[in-house]
This record gives sequence, C-alpha cells and structure tokens, in this order.
Amino acid sequence: MNTVNRSIKLKVCGMRERENILQVAALSPDYMGFIFYKPSKRYAGEVLDKKTLDALPKSIIKTGVFVNEGYKEIIRLTKYFGLNAVQLHGKETPALCMQLKNEGLQVIKVLHVGKDIDAQGLKSYEDSCDYFLFDTADASWGGTGRAFDWTLLDAYNSSKPFFLSGGIDVDHLPLPESVLAKPLWALDVNSRFEISLGLKDVEKIKAFKTKLQK
Repeated sequence: MNTVNRSIKLKVCGMRERENILQVAALSPDYMGFIFYKPSKRYAGEVLDKKTLDALPKSIIKTGVFVNEGYKEIIRLTKYFGLNAVQLHGKETPALCMQLKNEGLQVIKVLHVGKDIDAQGLKSYEDSCDYFLFDTADASWGGTGRAFDWTLLDAYNSSKPFFLSGGIDVDHLPLPESVLAKPLWALDVNSRFEISLGLKDVEKIKAFKTKLQK
C-alpha cells in the first residue's frame, strides 16, 4: 500500500446542482469547488442553493473559485455561501491574497503551467497563500480538460503544498513517484468526471477516490 498516496486530498470542482452536490458530498471529498466566474460554462452563482451548502459536512472545505474578482465581492459571496476557501485563477495580487487570508479563508493561488513553472511567480505569492494550484495554461483560465507536462514539477523546489489540476482522470493513478516526492496536497478533478457540464459522475468519482487511497 502506498502510504504517501493515502494522504493526498481530493477536491471535486465545478459543482452546481443540488442533488449532485449531495451525492458527491456523501463520498466525503476533502474539498468541493463552486465557480463564481460568470464566463465559465460551470458558473454556479445563479443556481447554487445556499441551504444545500449550509447542510454539507464541516469536513468538506467549501471553495469558491474566482477570476480577477474584487475583494468586496469575494467576501460577500464567501460569507453568503459559508465558504471556507478561495481559489484564485486570475491575476490577483499577493496583497489581495493576504487580505483574504487575514479573513480566515484558506487561499489557493493558481499558477498556469505552459512550457515551464514560473519560479518568480511562485516566490511572490509564497507568504500570501496557503497552497498553490498548478493548472494547464489556457486563455479561458482553466477547465480545459488537458493535463500539462508533469515532469515540469521536477523544478518545483518550494516547501509550499500544492494542488494538481488539469485533465486528471482515473488513468493517472497511481501517481508517478516523481510527483509524490513533491509536497503534493490534493488532486483537483472536474471535467473528466462529468456527465454534462457541472454534473458529476458519482460512481466514477467513487472509483477514483478508492484507487487514490490504495
């Protein structure tokens, strides 16, 4: 049994529909993500039910996903929906990240990976976020369903734990030892586990979670 792999958290992102949220919550993911970026095809802001989120187990970290949103609107939405964390996909400054961190929110700063990992970008956010999230670079700010070249993580020398995102599927397990050697905190799954936009395949997530824990 891979004891390193057992400690890796699971985040299911792009959730919207009430019954689907409850079904996925029954699998006890560590994080659940809700997208508040209006251009996204998985935008949840107008359909998300506050009572459903209020009823989720406290063990699930409710995460709001934002792109270049202002401080006041982020705070308004996190308070209204009772969110515990924010995932920032845009050009948010380290100062904004620190403001949100000081509000008691977990701050996950996304870094988009193309041909390399931006070492300078990493350094500028080290103190102002709790986690990094590496996602595939794209003009749409994520949700591509495509994985980046994970060997680029070999250059990651920070001790800051990170989420790994971008087209992750069951076939990616077991994870390469080179990835496990880094401070990987969680896997972030979304489009590869969908029946339709924003609607997750519960059985596939269950199978992935089981395989992740082996």
